[in-house]
Amino acid sequence: MNTEQTNKLMALIDREEIRNLRLRYSELLDTGAAEQMGEVFTDDAVVKVTVGSMEGLAQIKQSLKDAYHSFDTLNRQHYPFMHAIANHQITLIDADNATGTCYLLDFVSDRPQVQHPFLLLGRYIDQYVKVNGEWRIKHSELDVVWPNE
Repeated sequence: MNTEQTNKLMALIDREEIRNLRLRYSELLDTGAAEQMGEVFTDDAVVKVTVGSMEGLAQIKQSLKDAYHSFDTLNRQHYPFMHAIANHQITLIDADNATGTCYLLDFVSDRPQVQHPFLLLGRYIDQYVKVNGEWRIKHSELDVVWPNE
């Protein structure tokens, strides 16, 4: 394998590892595993979502843990949402930095069946960094595109 092929292969691996961060975040969020968010975020990460801004891993974990409990209005012991990720675009800046965007389809599971299942549609705008050889989200901002009131 020549250098160009090796570089292309490494870029594919990096993109796949970054995509897995978003999928893992959704899984951890939807299963109430906020304590494991260190698998996804840097220690100094900044996250901006509909419920506010969180700075640092400790605050991210606590805020998401609190949200998990406050949104469980039916006491089903799980988050009443399903965070589906699509159209993930990633730009590798260098070996340790990347940016990306992806769509969020946020489904609600605690509404009556006759209501539509969407809480919101949005787009994550992310910055990724490699820490000790593993990709992590350093900055994430959710741009809500629907509803827009």
